Parts: sequence; C-alpha cells; structure tokens
Amino acid sequence: MLDARLLKLPTSSHQHRHGHHQIVVGVQGEADLSIDGTGSHLDTWKACLVPAEALHDYCGDHQNHVMVINLDPSSSAVSTPNHNDYERMVRVFERPRTIHMDSRLQGLVQFAASEFDRAPGNVAMHGHLAASILYCMADRIVDRNAGIPNRHSLSPDAIQRYIGANLHRKITVQDLARESCLSVSRFHEVFREVVGTTPHQFLLQARLNQAVFLLASTSLSVSEISYRVGFSSQSALTNALRKHKGTTPSRLQVNEKVA
Repeated sequence: MLDARLLKLPTSSHQHRHGHHQIVVGVQGEADLSIDGTGSHLDTWKACLVPAEALHDYCGDHQNHVMVINLDPSSSAVSTPNHNDYERMVRVFERPRTIHMDSRLQGLVQFAASEFDRAPGNVAMHGHLAASILYCMADRIVDRNAGIPNRHSLSPDAIQRYIGANLHRKITVQDLARESCLSVSRFHEVFREVVGTTPHQFLLQARLNQAVFLLASTSLSVSEISYRVGFSSQSALTNALRKHKGTTPSRLQVNEKVA
C-alpha cells in the first residue's frame, strides 16, 4: 500500500516509530529529523528515508512543507518476490539515509506537490505521482549510486540563500565556490553534478525569478528592480526576460494591474 500527502511539520519536536517505510521529501522551508540517533537537515533538495520501526523525531521551521510517502512493507503488491522491483525497493530502506536530489528529481517533487495542491481529493493521482518519485529515488540509489553527491559539501539551498542576499551586486563563480569551500574548477564540476546546470545559468534564473516576482507584486519601477536583482540596466533586464522567460516587464506589470 502506498500513501502520500503534503504535511507541515510542527515547530516543536515529536518522536515516534511506525510499522511502515517512509520517505520525507522537502517541498518548502526547512526541517530537522533524527532517525535512530542520526540527525539530518531537510531542505528542498533533500529527502530522508525512514525504515519501518526506526525511532525518529522531527520538527520544522514555520515555512516548512514536506511530502510524506508511506510504503507498507507487508503489502503483497510490494513485499512478495513476484513484484518485479521487490529487491530494489527493499534495498532502498536497508538503513536510514538522507539523499540529495538532482534537479530532475527535485523538479518532479515540486510538480507533484503542486498537483497535490491542485487536486487534494484525487488520491489515485497522488499515489501514482508518489510511486514515480519512489521509483526514481530507487533507481538513483540502487542502480546509479546517486548518493555520491552527498560526499560534497555543496548545498543548492545554501547557494540560493547566498545569491538571494547578494542579488543587488555582482556575484562571481569564485564567490560561490568560496561559499562552498571548493576550488573554482571543483565547484563547477560538483555544481553540475548536483544541480544539473551551470552556476551561471542558476544565478541568471535566480535573478530573473526575483525580477518577475517584484514586477508582478510591487509598484517599483523597472529601473529600481533591475538594480535590486543585479542587472546592469533596465534594457539588460528587459532583454533577459524576453530571451529566457518569453515576456517583458510591461506585460508582467499589466498582468498584475488587471488581476
């Protein structure tokens, strides 16, 4: 039996155990988990695997939302050798672990979370999406040794926070590498491995996403927004939005006024 739902973890610590396997996936905000005494910090790029009967406690910040996927190990659909992927699923839950999701898996989780919100009563769809996430995680853990990125100290959420705090100024790859305590060449290699894109593309998308948010939700001028998100001029922001987002500042501002 597969059960999946979106939850907000309490801000005070709770401890328990249960008879089913569980995956806790970060969707928004941050949370702390401890599984059989092993601590883990959960953000939107991480997932925690909790084997059945493992004692664990958890608490989250005020913004946290997680996707919880429960898998019943006694279900005949999963726990019999007749199930094609039985061995793979068993190995996923051999021990508690935290896995670092790559950009494709993180995108799948965010898409699934948005679908959960869009159709909260569609339990069948929730189960299918959760199964897809579980299969993708199993594929990475068992077949491709996806835990390799965990050897590295690079955290996309930490990089995102650094960029957010410094969007108004020029940010170099050297700055980001220094923040991750890596050489520039090693940072490039690890960043692409973990995130699935280049540091430059990641930074550009962060600037554009913040620009879109400010254009659609504030009355700031395009010139002021350009400065705040680190573009050299209003025209540079306009050109970047047109090229990468297929829109312009005026369209975003008009849409907000209409809404």
